[in-house]
Amino acid sequence: MPSVPSSPDLAHLLSHAERRIVQRLSTVLAEEDCTVEEWRVLSIVGDSQGRPMSEIADHALMPAPSLTKLVDRMVADNLVHRRPDPHDRRRVLLYLTARGDDLHRRAAHRVAADQARLLDAVDDDGALARLLSRLTVAAGAPSGSVPSGTRG
Repeated sequence: MPSVPSSPDLAHLLSHAERRIVQRLSTVLAEEDCTVEEWRVLSIVGDSQGRPMSEIADHALMPAPSLTKLVDRMVADNLVHRRPDPHDRRRVLLYLTARGDDLHRRAAHRVAADQARLLDAVDDDGALARLLSRLTVAAGAPSGSVPSGTRG
């Protein structure tokens, strides 16, 4: 396994951590025969609200054409189904099927347990998640400015 990068470059450190965490997530999800990309779709659609493809693409960190192919496969596997938006018939909303809901529940349990073990090793009160959330907001701000509430 590669060693921890010695570079103080924040982007490199975060990328390295992200790569390892995604590899770990992939291993956990493989126990349920689920990919990371499928998990990201299941996790946002799992609230039973119905989600538009654009929102799912943002959450899944996927370009729209790749997401469409993935969702087509998930529809064929009876994990999700599409329905027209009742408020805007031009839009399509994605929902879990009963099979998808079952997979989502099983995978969510495994993911939560694994992430709790990982975070317990480095963080006991959620400070890391809060810090990363603030960092994400600050990184999206114009260069030279820091949004209020992101310091300290």
